Amino acid sequence: MFIETTAESEATGALAEWYRSQHDSWGFLPDYAGCFSARPDVAKAWTSLNITIRGGMDRRRFELVTIAAARALRSTYCTVAHASFLRDVCGDGQTVQDLALTSDGSSLSEQDAALYSFATKLALDASAMEQSDVDALRDAGLSDAEISDVVYAVAARAFFTKVLDGLGARLDQETADTFDPGLLQGMIVGRPVGGA
Repeated sequence: MFIETTAESEATGALAEWYRSQHDSWGFLPDYAGCFSARPDVAKAWTSLNITIRGGMDRRRFELVTIAAARALRSTYCTVAHASFLRDVCGDGQTVQDLALTSDGSSLSEQDAALYSFATKLALDASAMEQSDVDALRDAGLSDAEISDVVYAVAARAFFTKVLDGLGARLDQETADTFDPGLLQGMIVGRPVGGA
C-alpha cells in the first residue's frame, strides 16, 4: 500500500464498521479495505452503489462483465476476486477456466462472448462505444434495461480498480491460494499478488 492505513486493531467508529464488514465477508481483512482508511464514508457509498447495481442484475452476468472490465483495466485484484465469486457464488468454475485459456472471451457462449466484448470495449474507451455495440447486445437477447445494468457494472468497476491500483492494494494471498497456480497465472493482469 502506498499510503499509511489504520490497523484493524486501531480502527474506531465508521472505519471499524467498514473493516468488520469486510472481515466478515472474506474471513480476513482484505488489503483493499485500507484504501478507505481516511474515508470510510466513501467505502459506505461504494458498498451501497455496488450492492444496488449487483442486486438488479443476474449475478452471473454481473460477475462476467466485472471480470471483463477488471481484465481490461489490468486489475489483478478485481479479476481474481470476481473469478472466485463466479466460481464459488455462481457455481461456474468452467467459465473461469475458459477465460484463463482465452482471455478475450472468444471461448464463451454467443451471449456471454457479446457481453464480454462489450464490457471490455467500454472499460477501455467508453467514448468509442457506438450504436452497433448496443445493438449487438440487443441481438444477443438483452433488453435496454439489462444493457444499462452492464454499463453501470463496468463503470462502477472502473472506479474501484482505480482506487485499488492508485493506492497500491495487492491481491491477498488467501484469495490467490484458492486457485490452481496455472489458472491464477492467467489472471495476473496487473499488480502481482501481495507478498509475491
